[in-house]
Amino acid sequence: MSDTPEPKPIYYNANYSHGVDEKRRLQIPAKWRPESEGEELTLMFWPKHKAGACLRVLPPQQMAEMLADINALPKGDPKKIALKRFIGSESEQVTLDKSGRICLPEKMARGAGITDQAVLVGMLDHFEIWNAQTLEKARALDESPTLDAISQIID
Repeated sequence: MSDTPEPKPIYYNANYSHGVDEKRRLQIPAKWRPESEGEELTLMFWPKHKAGACLRVLPPQQMAEMLADINALPKGDPKKIALKRFIGSESEQVTLDKSGRICLPEKMARGAGITDQAVLVGMLDHFEIWNAQTLEKARALDESPTLDAISQIID
């Protein structure tokens, strides 16, 4: 038996608005930071919302689970290669600096419309980084499905 305590899970909840400096560095909330120094987060360009793109940030466990799900697809499944190509080419590993910031890659920040301000949105097991105006549009589009889902879960 090991005396090493299990790392506490990180739950990404709440929203945070932070400035982005001229080097595209963005402060990550203290309670969302990995416990281990040097632990990498996967930053992924995510163009999948009708309102526009955002950046999705996955902790190591979420990235490992995603890769396991992809690898579980049948060997000849064309989706497997397409997913690996998309995720592999549209993601980067980032680490926090001593001040708790990550640097947003220029191409990703530009694609998501993130310049001098960003909104970090908790997604429970990961988080997203949005341009504030794009997030507002996304929330408007999400309103009806969200209310339907809530009524199914909480009754």
